[in-house]
Amino acid sequence: MLGQGTWTIERGDRREAVRALRRGFELGMTHVDTAEMYGDGRAEEVVGEALRGWKGEVFVASKVLPQNASRTGTVAACERSLRRLGRERIELYLLHWPGAHPLEDTVAGFEELVAAGKVGAWGVSNFDADELARTVAIGGSGGVACDQVLYHLEERAIEHRVVPRCAELGVAVVAYSPFGSDTASFPPGGQGGRRALLDLARELGATPRQIVLAFLTRHPSVFAIPKAASVAHVEENAAAGDLVLGEEGVRRLEQAFPLGREPRELPTI
Repeated sequence: MLGQGTWTIERGDRREAVRALRRGFELGMTHVDTAEMYGDGRAEEVVGEALRGWKGEVFVASKVLPQNASRTGTVAACERSLRRLGRERIELYLLHWPGAHPLEDTVAGFEELVAAGKVGAWGVSNFDADELARTVAIGGSGGVACDQVLYHLEERAIEHRVVPRCAELGVAVVAYSPFGSDTASFPPGGQGGRRALLDLARELGATPRQIVLAFLTRHPSVFAIPKAASVAHVEENAAAGDLVLGEEGVRRLEQAFPLGREPRELPTI
């Protein structure tokens, strides 16, 4: 349910970032997400360092940039990512967002990587409901493992159509930036939303971040990949896995952070 994101992780203290990732593995947060775009591959190198010497299983996800996502380009990008990660296989490989290369070519590249044993499964990121359905039609039943999308308390747009469509098609939802893109302004929501979040956290003996993660993963098909660049932060995130909000807690947060109208385009960052 809860994994570890790595966007901008290469910008901070590298030793602490590696310690945080390894602590997350110890606590069961063994899904780690990265991308060739993050720090021009440096985030993948940080993940690779954290994986070095780790004896347990880890589910690694990475992404190919749209401009690299031709059939041959997808294969070459994956091989570069594998070298940076120090691995022979990536468990999940995603197209970072829709691009100019035909989806059929990207999917063919994914399938070639799966056949070669270099990728376990493939999926997409930042795809709206219609783009997702088209990709599923190209990839066949069971082809698309997930759609990784922006999802946090103040940005619930995916609940309109993406979450229902994913459930209909048997595709998992992976929520990125679950605390919002501007973590310096956390807790979110203005005076009313922030009050509701803090009150619920106090009542349940949890932190606001734990409440947020429990709310976002209330749907059985939704996973979240919060980034944590410190051991203390990753321990806080991991504890959210045991938190149950209950119907009343969910209702209060839905009221404090209303869904709003469906936007014309899927929100991304």
